Amino acid sequence: MLTPLRKLREQQKVTINELSQAVGIDVGNLSRIERGLQRASFERAQRIADFFSKKISVMEIIYPEHRQ
Repeated sequence: MLTPLRKLREQQKVTINELSQAVGIDVGNLSRIERGLQRASFERAQRIADFFSKKISVMEIIYPEHRQ
């Protein structure tokens, strides 16, 4: 599943390592969040949304399967 988070990260040409360091989330956890295998906590999703200047919502990060 291509989640909104992964799609945005790739569009912005940000590596998973860069995002991981910027938001303080382990690369493995971030990868699982990005692939829809692990849910992000609200706090983590907020940090990711802030990194991307709210171009993605917290809800899209936490519940990627419900995107419209």
